[in-house]
Amino acid sequence: MRTFNIAVLGATGAVGRELIDILRERKFPIKSLKALASARSAGRAIEAGGETLIIEEATPESFDDVDIAFFTAGGAISQRFAPEARSRGVVVIDNTSAFRMDPEVPLVVPEVNGEDLLEHDGLIANPNCSTTIAVMALAPLHRAAGIKRAVVSTYQAVSGIGAAAIDDLQRQVKQYVEGKPITATTYPSPSAAKQYQMLFNLIPHIDAFDEADYTKEEWKMVRETQKILHDDSLKITATTVRVPVFRSHSESINVELHKELSAARAREVLENAPGVRVYDNPEKQEYPMPLLTTDDDLVWVGRIRQDLSVPWGLNLWVVGDQIRKGAALNSVQIAEELVARQLV
Repeated sequence: MRTFNIAVLGATGAVGRELIDILRERKFPIKSLKALASARSAGRAIEAGGETLIIEEATPESFDDVDIAFFTAGGAISQRFAPEARSRGVVVIDNTSAFRMDPEVPLVVPEVNGEDLLEHDGLIANPNCSTTIAVMALAPLHRAAGIKRAVVSTYQAVSGIGAAAIDDLQRQVKQYVEGKPITATTYPSPSAAKQYQMLFNLIPHIDAFDEADYTKEEWKMVRETQKILHDDSLKITATTVRVPVFRSHSESINVELHKELSAARAREVLENAPGVRVYDNPEKQEYPMPLLTTDDDLVWVGRIRQDLSVPWGLNLWVVGDQIRKGAALNSVQIAEELVARQLV
């Protein structure tokens, strides 16, 4: 069996470490593994994938002997190093927003549009985590009955911001328990002009506000879903909300279909969809929740029911671990698909 020289750029971050863990868990055929980050982290030891790795400073020469590179260090870093890596024959799987809407770059969720990898030219984009979780449920329904319109409301865990957000929420819990004033330093983002308490709160603001007062996160869900499903006519609107949950994003999705699809038939379609677990038994209070889906590789779907306000509509509740399937796992699955299709 062929083995591969792997690099992970952004290895000190939550997604980078999870990615290394998953590579080892899934026994990806690794010949060598480089953990790359900024000069500030060079020489630091991290524990990932059941081993101790020494961080190396990322330079163009870091990619000289690499076959596949996973980028998780931010858009500006990806824009700087992706051309360097590609010029050295590396296949880059990028987990940032830098190239997602580039028409020359495949945007891939393997269970949904793995065939798009046939068009790659050394660079593949991993979708936004909320988009990935949504399309895992939307794609099977779109194939079965055609989606005319989708309305998505997200309930996104704080780990989507990063490790600092987890620390901030933990600190707020401690301050509340100790009867101290609650301070906020991270929400809606560390760089935001105003900061809000996350504990006992919801914040309808993820990423910067953009066109028509939608946030960039909301536009990502619209445009990335259309690209992944190859359907620019699909009407999508989204509202993205940060909630005081550590891990796993939840999404309320309403779809209006082009033809009839009963809730029972939709349940069957989703039960047969790869990477999806239907967990839907209201009588027994069984429905997806972040606590159930954390550290799980599947996207869970429940509360499947007819939308009684339109002729052909459905409501869904979709939950997935955004660090695993929403980011790290999906990147590894892309690499696995590349290997299986002999595209690397």
